[in-house]
Amino acid sequence: MRICLNDVTFCTRWMKTRFPFRYGIAAMTGLPHVFLSAKVTIDEVETVGLASEGLPPKWFTKNPETTFEQDLPEMLQAIEQAVKFGRVVEEDSLFAWWQKVYSKQDAWADENGVPPLLSHLGTSLIERAMIDAVCRFGGSSFAEAVKSNVFGIDLSTIHSELTGTEPSDWLGNPENSVIARHTIGLGDPLTAPEIPEEDRADDPLPQALVDAIDAYGLTHFKVKICGNLEVDVPRLERLAKIFTEKVPSYRLTLDGNEQYRSLAQFREHWEAYLERPALRKFLSPEHLIFVEQPMHRDDALKDSVKEGFDSWAEAPPMIIDESDAELTSLRRALELGYRGTSHKNCKGVFKGLANRCLVEWYRRERPEERWLMSGEDLANVGPVALLNDLEVMAALGIGDVERNGHHYFKGLSMFPHSVQEKVATVYPGLYTMREEGYASLQIRDGRLDVGMLSGSGFGCAIDFDLDELGRAGLPDREE
Repeated sequence: MRICLNDVTFCTRWMKTRFPFRYGIAAMTGLPHVFLSAKVTIDEVETVGLASEGLPPKWFTKNPETTFEQDLPEMLQAIEQAVKFGRVVEEDSLFAWWQKVYSKQDAWADENGVPPLLSHLGTSLIERAMIDAVCRFGGSSFAEAVKSNVFGIDLSTIHSELTGTEPSDWLGNPENSVIARHTIGLGDPLTAPEIPEEDRADDPLPQALVDAIDAYGLTHFKVKICGNLEVDVPRLERLAKIFTEKVPSYRLTLDGNEQYRSLAQFREHWEAYLERPALRKFLSPEHLIFVEQPMHRDDALKDSVKEGFDSWAEAPPMIIDESDAELTSLRRALELGYRGTSHKNCKGVFKGLANRCLVEWYRRERPEERWLMSGEDLANVGPVALLNDLEVMAALGIGDVERNGHHYFKGLSMFPHSVQEKVATVYPGLYTMREEGYASLQIRDGRLDVGMLSGSGFGCAIDFDLDELGRAGLPDREE
C-alpha cells in the first residue's frame, strides 16, 4: 500500500456546555471542536478521511499562569505543524507514514520547547483522519483493519517485548458494548437541590448525580478529587452513602487530577481517607478499580517515585494519564511501580494500541500482578470523535470507559438537524432523537451499544458535508 496525504480542510464548531465542568485548575463552559478532512491517495486512488477533536482548557498543558485564549494558539500550531509534516511524507504503510510524521513532530517540539502531550495532539488528529481514509478505502472497520494488520503495524518499533508479534496476537474480538463510567466533576451537584440557579441546565437531561444514576442505570463512576482533605473527605463520604444506597455493587475510579507533587503527599491523603470508617469499604478492592494520575505530570515519572511505591506495599493500583505523553512513557511508568495507563485517542491511536499489547504482554509474563489499561474521556461528543473513540475502546477490549460528553453537552443539539438525523438513523442503538427535537446518546443499564460501529470507516461511516459540521477553518485565535 502506497499512501500519501494530498490536502487538508478544517472546519470548527464552538460548543457550550450545559453547565460548568470543573476539573483540576480548569472550569470548562465551552470549547472549539475542530474537524479535519484529509484527501489521501492510496495506491493511486484518492479517498477522504475525517477526524475531529474538542480543544478543552488546561489538559494538554497545565500552566495556571495562562488563559485559554493564550493556550489555544499553541494547540492550533501543533495541529498545523503536524499537517505540514504529513503533506511531505509518502510511505508503503500507514504505520510507517505515522512513524515518520511522529518523528518529525517530536523533533519540532524539542526544538521549540513544546510539551509532547501538546505537540502530538496534532499528530493524533491527522493520524485519525488517515486511519479513517484507509478503512474507507478497504471497506473495513478499524477492528478488522487491526486484526488483518492492514495498517502495517510493527509493534517492536515501539515496545521491544512485542518483537515478532502482531496486534491480533494480543487482542481478542471487539466488544459489542462498553460500560459508561460516569464522571463526577469537582463542582458537579450530587442532588438536584444543590444546583445553583445560575448553573441550572435549561433542558430535561439529568444534571445531578442521583438523577443521572436513575436515568442511565449507571454502575461505574469516576470521582475527581481536589487534593484538599477538608473538601475531599466529606464529599467522598457523601458519595459512599449515595452509591451504597442506589448502586450497592458500584465500581469506581479516583482521579487525582495531578493535584499532588509527590507520592508521599498522596499517601498521606490516602491514609487519611482510610481512617474514616465510611471510606474504608468505599476505597476497598471490592469497589475501587484504580487511582488515576494523582501526581503532577512534572513529577509523576521521577526516579523518586519508585522508592515511594517500593515502600508502600498497600498502595492502591495507580495508572498514568496526562503523563503518558511519549512512546516510552508507559514502560517508564511500569518500571516505577504504576500498574498501567489510559487510552485517549488524542494521545495517539497506534501508540495506545501498542500500549494495550504491552499491558497484555505483562499479564502473560507476570500474571500474579495486576496490569491495567483504562479508557478515559475529554468530554468527547459525536458525530465523529466519540464514535472514533468508542471503536478503538471496543477493539482494545476495554470494558468500562469514562464517558462524560453526553452529560456536559446537550446531545448533538449544537449541530444542524440534518447531521443529527443522519447519526440517529445510521446508529439507532447509540443515538436517539428526543421529543425535544435533538439527538442524544443512549445509555441503557449503564452501557453503550458499540456493536453497530463495525461497518466501513473508523467508527463513523457517515459521509458529512463539512459545511454541515462547522464554519470553515480553524477556530479564530481571538474568539
